[in-house]
Amino acid sequence: MTDTPRETRVLDAVVSLVDRLLEDFDVVDLLTALTERCAELLDIEAAGFLLADPLNQLRLLAATSEQARELELFQLQADEGPCVDCYATGEPVSIADVQEVRERWPRFVQAAVEAGFVSVHAVPMRAAGIVLGALGLFGVRSGELTKSDLLVGQTLTHIACVAILQEHPPTPSTVMPQLRSALTSRVIVEQAKGFLRERLDVSVEEAFNLLRTYARANGEHLTDVSRRLIADRFSRLLLVSELAEFLAAPPQ
Repeated sequence: MTDTPRETRVLDAVVSLVDRLLEDFDVVDLLTALTERCAELLDIEAAGFLLADPLNQLRLLAATSEQARELELFQLQADEGPCVDCYATGEPVSIADVQEVRERWPRFVQAAVEAGFVSVHAVPMRAAGIVLGALGLFGVRSGELTKSDLLVGQTLTHIACVAILQEHPPTPSTVMPQLRSALTSRVIVEQAKGFLRERLDVSVEEAFNLLRTYARANGEHLTDVSRRLIADRFSRLLLVSELAEFLAAPPQ
């Protein structure tokens, strides 16, 4: 556990993430890094971003791990849980002990308990008065979000909104195209992960980490590498060969 005060670590995270916004960045990679920062800065184990599509259906955009990804997807399938309520109301949700809301979210609570989570929370993503989605936070210890935790979560969701919408001022007419673009990027990455899992016989999480590490090492966007992997036969064969070599001997 670091001795650095949390205020310093929060400022360091914000500066680091904002610096990336000023460069040519990949939205899925950036938001994945943002969920990882959540796990570092808050008393939680995992985090995930859910973004609403133009039909107001929540979709997974980024998560700290495959475990968090699966719980977020189950939440959407069951249509119950902290992020679902948070998106519907536009208000934060903080549950100190999921066992206390078993009647409210019976299927989600069972899935959360089986995944080893004790407390669950959600913070809304907002821009121009529009709720764009929710940041889900999952802990292995009981306890509600403090005011300080909530402020950190809101700060990180604001950065997420800027990452998604930075090309245009956020108005109803400009938000939707940016949401579609972000969600399309995530779909491309998911397809590439599944393809690599089959071809290289690795887990989905290992496939994602390989794509992400390879992209960073080569100065490419995660989404662009993923698109090359599923685009055409020639690009696919060449890139799979490079990724297999990268997997066997990653850069030091």
